[in-house]
Amino acid sequence: MISKVFTAALMGIDAYPIEVETHIEGNVPFFGIVGLPDNAVRESRERVVSAIKNSGYRFVHQNHITINLAPADIKKEGSSYDLPIAVGILSGQGDIEADSFDEYLILGELALDGSLRPVHGSLSIAVKARQLGYKGIILPEENAREAAMGGGDLNIFAMSNLLDVINFLNGNAEFEPFKIDIKEIFIHEQETNLDFSDVKGQENVKRSMEVAAAGGHNIIMIGPPGSGKTMLAKRFSTILPFLSLDEAIETTKIHSVAGLLRSDHGLVAVRPFRSPHHTISDAALVGGGKYPKPGEVSLAHHGVLFLDEFPEFKKNVLEVLRQPMEDSQVTISRAAFSLTYPANFMLVAAMNPCPCGYFGDTNRACSCAAPEIQRYRSRISGPLLDRIDIHIEVPAINFKELSSDRKGEPSQVIRERSQKAREFQIERFKNIKNVYCNADMQSAQIRKYCKLDESCMELLKTATERLGLSARAYDRILKVSRTIADLAGIDEIKSEYISEAIQYRSLDRDLWA
Repeated sequence: MISKVFTAALMGIDAYPIEVETHIEGNVPFFGIVGLPDNAVRESRERVVSAIKNSGYRFVHQNHITINLAPADIKKEGSSYDLPIAVGILSGQGDIEADSFDEYLILGELALDGSLRPVHGSLSIAVKARQLGYKGIILPEENAREAAMGGGDLNIFAMSNLLDVINFLNGNAEFEPFKIDIKEIFIHEQETNLDFSDVKGQENVKRSMEVAAAGGHNIIMIGPPGSGKTMLAKRFSTILPFLSLDEAIETTKIHSVAGLLRSDHGLVAVRPFRSPHHTISDAALVGGGKYPKPGEVSLAHHGVLFLDEFPEFKKNVLEVLRQPMEDSQVTISRAAFSLTYPANFMLVAAMNPCPCGYFGDTNRACSCAAPEIQRYRSRISGPLLDRIDIHIEVPAINFKELSSDRKGEPSQVIRERSQKAREFQIERFKNIKNVYCNADMQSAQIRKYCKLDESCMELLKTATERLGLSARAYDRILKVSRTIADLAGIDEIKSEYISEAIQYRSLDRDLWA
């Protein structure tokens, strides 16, 4: 007898349908799984047999059982096939009345006692189930909240054990579909204890971060130890525009596939903040492995990737950032397949001005020789620096500011301004593919939307010649100037906006002489 159960597997952050075919006949005892299963799938035999017995049902060892996972030419991995395999066997034995389950997608890992354990990627699978027109999805309780985020009107049936699944499929028990209020979850998840008002002083740096948030610009902070670079970076995501539902679902897919989504959350409703240590490998940063998993650049999708002690990262690690910063995605190729993960993040980097950290500090003397400083700076390549629009110096904070009780602007106020500026940009670029903010502009858009009058052109020419700005700084200054104008709510780029943008190119000037 043949039974068919439908489930899904993951390819990157998206799901694709899998058909679990079970053939049972009375013959030489055998239990085999075919269809390119990995070790975790092969080991499901022991879990499935124990779970069936401990749920009060028989398992006929004399049967010849063949499980086929179709399509058979795609590698299957993970433990989510346990439940559909068990359902297929029980259906073939006559313990479940139906022999086809074309209304449901079924997934879940089985414990030996028959209870269900959570699996990765249930959000992506729920999205695919809805697209394919399934009536519902049957999965472990711990995955219900996550699946409900992307299921729309799909019925999410959360089960605690194999016995519940059997009773439900046989019509012996009724289960209410799991429901959530996405709006309430957004409000709850967006609560945070971090706020820009906690930062003492550094008004110029706060302004540069507001400009970066408004235009989607990458930013690097240069300053001595203890000047507040890390504190500012951790609060940067609190001034970024709120995630839309589509952005939140796409971000959640990545975290779900990586196994980083908590069962009590279900949705990444705030922009991610990822801060890997400088000893990270290139594979961990961009993703990889035998079966490729998302790296830090993908986990920071629609959020912030903070790289502290920027020059301390290995050079080959920093260089792999160039492609995702340019394309907003990462492609990982293996002999048998290729996966693409989204990686549309904002880079926030921080570095000391020299190895000892005190070059240019008015309070402490620098102990570094000029060649040491130059070598330290050269760890960051020109092409990588070219992709960072804003360079800002972060001076040491003085005692007066440190001891002051005066609070700065709260994050909410700054966020409202950056949100309004982003809305201007969304309207401006609505008919242009892959351009969503000023930082995404290419040469054609810069020429069209960053036109300068004669006074602005003369100012930019003078700055380039007198301050020793590099040629590559030209487009960056125009992009940042466009964002400053958007924050001011006007279409014209004025000379004062050009002047402010020039100040945000510290590393293009001869700071090290």
